[in-house]
Amino acid sequence: MRMTKAALSFRRNGLAGGALAVLILAVAPPTAGAHGFTAPLGWWLLLAFCLAPLGLSAHLLFDAGLFRLAASHKREDAALSAIDDVLERMGLRKRNGQPAPLATRLAGCRRLVWMQRILLAFALSLFAILLLDGIEGGGA
Repeated sequence: MRMTKAALSFRRNGLAGGALAVLILAVAPPTAGAHGFTAPLGWWLLLAFCLAPLGLSAHLLFDAGLFRLAASHKREDAALSAIDDVLERMGLRKRNGQPAPLATRLAGCRRLVWMQRILLAFALSLFAILLLDGIEGGGA
């Protein structure tokens, strides 16, 4: 039950964060005065602060898939072993004997969610700054 809820939560956060990053990237140039590119560094930073959450969204969606796989097992130790097996087969991680506890895995995914939210907050702030700059620059 816990793994199913985690999978749904990480999937929701991954999709929402990715959609917000794409929305910022799509809306920023026409609304924030991209035609003048008055602050190229600001635009490069906006791109970076939107691409990083997109990468984290992909990671969260992958983790959600792993937790859905784990939720299909009856016992927790078998579920965690299945996750490690998938990661080992993909060449992403080697097995170290005992699988990492569920709490450790959930904490790592929660850190990714918070990192994504922080980066999106920076992106929204930067977009607001560029929008204000575009409004001031467009009127002169």
